[in-house]
Amino acid sequence: MRNDRPEDAQLVHGGKHLEFCLTSGGWEYVRRREVKGTVAIVAITDDKLLILTEQYRPPVGKKVIELPAGLAGDLPYQADEPLESAARRELKEETGYVAKNWTALREGPSSAGLTSETITFYYATGLTKMGEGGGDHTEDIRVHFVPIRDVPSWCADREREGLMVDFKIYAGLYLVRSRSQLNEARLWY
Repeated sequence: MRNDRPEDAQLVHGGKHLEFCLTSGGWEYVRRREVKGTVAIVAITDDKLLILTEQYRPPVGKKVIELPAGLAGDLPYQADEPLESAARRELKEETGYVAKNWTALREGPSSAGLTSETITFYYATGLTKMGEGGGDHTEDIRVHFVPIRDVPSWCADREREGLMVDFKIYAGLYLVRSRSQLNEARLWY
């Protein structure tokens, strides 16, 4: 068995936000610097509209439709930020909404062959508009409200327009449906 344990990895290069690592067994991967975790929010209004975001993503060179999401503990004054606090902050920052009800759904790897990053999904309901949204000063985020039953066709339309759709949208709806019996999230079965 190869020695590919992350705790034995050598730092090959450290950038501003990422570290490039190499295990003694030869596996290359990336990890984020000084980040506690990543969150994705499945925010559903009382009218059963899923809130999605759209923003340009330089790594893929396109606009991407996504769940509201972000990092926890990525700022010096927030190094110990709890994941749920990060989810609350990101939802308001990106969409302008706050949620009364929060449920942690699951945590899992975002791309286990490439990065050590994990994502924790949250389900947010009881939404109230409290701000403009659009992201922080480094972001240009457009907010969309999509009827849950229309998510697959709406996303397919965006793909035909040349945008990319993040698969975490479907994973998040699956997790919500399995937890809450949300019948409208019956997307593929």
